[in-house]
Amino acid sequence: MSFLISFLSDPALVCLLCAAVLLAVVYFSTGYKNSAFKLPPGPTPLPIIGNLHLVDLRRQDKSLMKLAEKYGPIFTLHFGFQKVVVLTGYEVVREALVNYTEEFVDRPSIPIFDQIQNGNGLFFSIGELWRTTRRFTVSSMRNLGMGKQMIEGRIFEELHFLIDMIKSFKGEECLQSAASNAPHNVTLASHPPSERLTHKDPTFLTLLRLIDEVMILLGSPYLNYFNFYPFLGFLFKTHKIMLKKIEDVRVILRQYMKASREDINENSVRSYIDALIFKQQEVSDCLALWALCHVPFGFSVSISSFVLLAGTHPCCLFLAEKVQEEIGRTVKAGSWATYEDRKHMPYTNAVLHEVQRFITLLPHVPRCTAVDTHFRGYFLPKGIIVIPSLTSVLLDKTQWETPHQFNPNHFLDAEGNFVKKGAFLPFSTGRRNCIGESLAKMELFVFFVGLLQTFTFRPQPGVSESDLDLTVPQTTFTLRPQPQGVCAVLRE
Repeated sequence: MSFLISFLSDPALVCLLCAAVLLAVVYFSTGYKNSAFKLPPGPTPLPIIGNLHLVDLRRQDKSLMKLAEKYGPIFTLHFGFQKVVVLTGYEVVREALVNYTEEFVDRPSIPIFDQIQNGNGLFFSIGELWRTTRRFTVSSMRNLGMGKQMIEGRIFEELHFLIDMIKSFKGEECLQSAASNAPHNVTLASHPPSERLTHKDPTFLTLLRLIDEVMILLGSPYLNYFNFYPFLGFLFKTHKIMLKKIEDVRVILRQYMKASREDINENSVRSYIDALIFKQQEVSDCLALWALCHVPFGFSVSISSFVLLAGTHPCCLFLAEKVQEEIGRTVKAGSWATYEDRKHMPYTNAVLHEVQRFITLLPHVPRCTAVDTHFRGYFLPKGIIVIPSLTSVLLDKTQWETPHQFNPNHFLDAEGNFVKKGAFLPFSTGRRNCIGESLAKMELFVFFVGLLQTFTFRPQPGVSESDLDLTVPQTTFTLRPQPQGVCAVLRE
């Protein structure tokens, strides 16, 4: 009902109704029910809007899980005129992405990303271009030591700078924004530590602001309207605003890459963007956009969520103390925990994994079938959009004892040993899994442990634990916590 009210109260969307009615009549008169394809069952679509009245566009993941309770783990939805097949639950999602890797490997054409990348880049490219781009990216990251000890030194550099910045707050300011520049420096900076990018650099500040605004706009319901009805794009403004900001980011990147080009050689490549500059990639700005927006943003969201949990969740206050005790037993006084130390810190590792599971950072990224596909008794024609719901995997009640509660015991056995769980898929799985997963895991562990070695997190003065809430996240390209008041108190 709220969807219909907002839909009809907007003049642009009323025009959408009028302009699309003819197409709707043609579409539904030919009828999906008369199709020879045996698509999965689903709710009956309404003219023009399809099943949009059943979906909360700000929390699509929750709406899809609710519909799965009625229609089963595989069902069909209509987003406007688009047919979409939704996959939910660990068993179905894993089977599709692991056992049918070639069938579900492609990305669909999404109007806003078509305009941003024009088929280039890594995230939404397909076919040979995607394979070539992915090989280059994997090779570059391997050469840079991503996920290995080689890159760990860079991460420690950024940890030191982050801790110094937090100390300067003197326990009076919120930490959430402070975590944003560290991963960007690992990804972007080609300079020695003395010349690294900081929050005192106005260009860097502008870049971070633009990236943040782009990520927020990607979660806007109005951007979804444009993707559902691109032929009515002249009625919408959100995508135009975002494209302008994307171009502003590209201008900064091109200036940075141009200034760095003369200093880059085979022995001075320190980051992924350095590798792009050295190789003179034609689509380098698309790849640079991915590098700046994807892994670093996910990292900062995860760290911010951890800080809020550690500083606000009554249960997590106790859990943070247990983590600090384990760190004290494992890490030599005056030293920092290395990524290898995680093997001897089962409880810390479990808490970090549970943070990532609990916040369901990336609800889903759409796929489409690369060929005609028979899957679990249904026929999915080539090119149909498929949504594998990662939220439904991370909250699958058949896989997790208390899926909707923060519970590190999900990753511990009876003896307190860390246990890997197949349903832990925050980075997705299969051939389209997150290419920066190994780097993200190392960054998260080193920063997570380093911050807890140094600080205790508490609500800001005058803010009680009950005033803070993680249950209503801010919807951007990912889900992230609302800005809330948490401060860092230096440990003795």
